[in-house]
Amino acid sequence: MATGRSDYPNQVNNVIAFPYVFRGALDSRARAINEDMKRAATAAIAGLAREPVTREAGLEVSGLSFGRTYLIPKPFDRRLLERVPAAVAEAAARTGAARVALDPAAYRSRLARLARAADA
Repeated sequence: MATGRSDYPNQVNNVIAFPYVFRGALDSRARAINEDMKRAATAAIAGLAREPVTREAGLEVSGLSFGRTYLIPKPFDRRLLERVPAAVAEAAARTGAARVALDPAAYRSRLARLARAADA
């Protein structure tokens, strides 16, 4: 189960979504945050939860894998910064909400550099 309680694993917290949704929307200068952009963020977060947690995540926790005690990424998983804004910006472009055309590969690369810089 996922819960809002911090004394259980799988605490659902909006910190794993909102900063990254806003980042993708702001970087693409989206006119609004539409349902496709929200779904793209959700899919990026859900997909990340199913990936093995490696050093790339920047977490001090090891042995995490999708299952009963790990349903969603941890809030400090730096891969969120790379994946979620990119998905949101791509959805914004696809739906016509974006006012700036971002090159998806270059944008992901820039976000990855920012995520790695957080460790420096």
